Amino acid sequence: MAVRAKKNAMRFSVSHARGAKFTGGGLRDFFVYRDLGIVTATGGRYGATVIRAKRACTDGTGRHRHRLGFQMIYILKGWAKFDYDGQGVITLRRGSCAHQPPGIRHELIACSKGCEIIEITAPAEFATTPV
Repeated sequence: MAVRAKKNAMRFSVSHARGAKFTGGGLRDFFVYRDLGIVTATGGRYGATVIRAKRACTDGTGRHRHRLGFQMIYILKGWAKFDYDGQGVITLRRGSCAHQPPGIRHELIACSKGCEIIEITAPAEFATTPV
């Protein structure tokens, strides 16, 4: 007997680093982005992206907030300095992980050239509002 797929069922997904493509067109022009396939596999309920700095960022992003249910970042390479409301300035380095609660006002102050960050969000697409 054939098993019918449930509507909006999640699918298996694998993304390998070898041959992976980084593209522009994301939220910040000094970053390039590698989609890890989670958006498609989860029907947009979750997103997972590797974000790489094309150059060192020293201008900052301006204070903003995101409208989403979950956001976590993990530093793979380099460093990134953030200012979070209620937490102050925090420098995240290779191996650092931060959970950014929904709506927290924050700013990326600076990051190293080649900085790489894994970002996991729910949902995959969300609004960003300057504050």
